[in-house]
Parts: sequence; C-alpha cells; structure tokens
Amino acid sequence: MTRPSALRRVRVADALVGYLFVSPLCVLVLGLVAYPLGNAVWISLTDKYVGYAPRFVGLANYAALARDPIFHKVVWNSAVFTLASVAVKVVLGMLMALALQRALVARSFLRAVLLVPWVIPTVITALTWHWMFNALWGLINVTLQGVGLQREPIAWLGQPATAMAAVITANVWRGFPFFGVSLLAGMQTIPRDLYEAAAVDGASPAQRFWHITLPGLRLVLLVTTLISLIFTLNDFNIVYVLTRGGPGTATHVLATYTYEIGFQALRWGKAVAVSMFLMPVIAVMIVIVTRYLTREE
Repeated sequence: MTRPSALRRVRVADALVGYLFVSPLCVLVLGLVAYPLGNAVWISLTDKYVGYAPRFVGLANYAALARDPIFHKVVWNSAVFTLASVAVKVVLGMLMALALQRALVARSFLRAVLLVPWVIPTVITALTWHWMFNALWGLINVTLQGVGLQREPIAWLGQPATAMAAVITANVWRGFPFFGVSLLAGMQTIPRDLYEAAAVDGASPAQRFWHITLPGLRLVLLVTTLISLIFTLNDFNIVYVLTRGGPGTATHVLATYTYEIGFQALRWGKAVAVSMFLMPVIAVMIVIVTRYLTREE
C-alpha cells in the first residue's frame, strides 16, 4: 500500500515536470506579448518624441485625447466603419453560405470564385477600389454615366457623405467571404434529420432557417463576428490607400490616426495612447466570447 507521503512526492514531481515543459511557452509569451504590451503602456505615459528621450507625464496624453474633438470624431468614425462593415458582412456571408449549401452544380468552382476577395492582398484590393471610385475614369462613374443614371461624375472619395460609404464597401467586399466559408462549415455540421423532420411537420423554409439554422450557427456566428470586429477595428490598409483618412477627418479611424500622429507628427507617446484605446474594448469582447464558449462546453 502506497504511503501518503510517497503520493505527495509523485504529485510534486509530476507538477515540476509539467512546469518544466510549460516554461518555454511562458518565456515566449512574456517575450512576445507581456514585454511589448508593458512597454507600450509605459510609452503612452510619456511625451516620447522620435529622437528624444521619453519624459514621464502620467495620464496627460489620455487627458489631452479626452479633450481633443478630432479624437472624438475618430472614435465615432471607427464605430461607424466597424459596425456597419461587420453587419453587412454577416448578411452577405449568410447569403453566400445558403447559396453554396443549396448549389448542386459547380459548387467547388463557386466557392473558389467567392473566396477571391478574401485571398487577394489587402493593398491590391484597396488599389482596385481606389481606381473604381475615381471621379474621372473610375468604373463606377463610367458605368453610371453610360447607362444614363447620372450626368456628372461623383467624387466618391472626395466628399464626406460618400467617402465613408466607399471605404465600408471595400472592406465588406474583402471580408464577407470569411463569414460565408465559416457559416457554410457550420451549416454542414447541423444534422439533416432536423430539417427533414421540420419539413414533415409543415415548417416553411423561413421557419427552418430561424429555428434550426440560426440556433445551430450561433457559436460560429459569435466567434466569426468577434474576429471580424477585431480585424475591422484595426483595418489600416483599405482606409489609408483609399482616402488617407480624408476628406478632412471624414474617414479617419483609430489605425490611420495613430499612424498620422506616430509616423508623421513623430509623437509616439500620444500615438501609443490612441492605440491603447482599443485594448479594453477588445479585451471585453474576448472575455464575453470566452465565457460563452465555456458555458457552451
């Protein structure tokens, strides 16, 4: 019969072996995540300029941002850009998944074609849409004038009223295949017996979608929406290539505003403070999804 002291020694030895195997990952996480994050927090508390030593100023950068009307506009633009883009991507992605699920002919070909916007590099996507929105020779204006829907060309990227819609359109075109593929994979895991039983009971296609498809996709939809929110909030390439945040501040988002302050004005302290604004927002979203996934398990 094994003594309790021997069992304790075995457990301690097992724990030490476990810590030994985990320690390289802990060192990697500390080196790649904890240190850069801590350094970013420190820089945001200084008045760091490029070429000069940082001087600690406490929360002065954050206080200045709280009083800055441009920063308020940037936060509003970021919210509009992110929420509108993700909402449209969810709808288009759902339609794409439903269409691919029902397609019997050339399903693989259609799936590959619809994935093209997602696999093309972001800069190429942005440059393509920049040409399409061009006021003089862009495809959109040429087409609208050719069919007689407008007489004069529209400066899509030069007017505040249309510039935000233009960058949202480009972001949606690039991102909706991610939702489509993810939701299609989720749909294929829903048992077909549920649909057959509902059809026998007289449920309409809309009822089957609302009571079977959507509940079966809630986990996939939640995770993909979170990932898309994070990537859209940090989208820099599309906005910068299309409008550079203009006209004025009409399309300035947090990513482009951070670049302008940090790499054009060379005010790293304030730029990092702007970028730190997103951290609690993203952290809250991750906590919500993590708790939801844990409850589902």
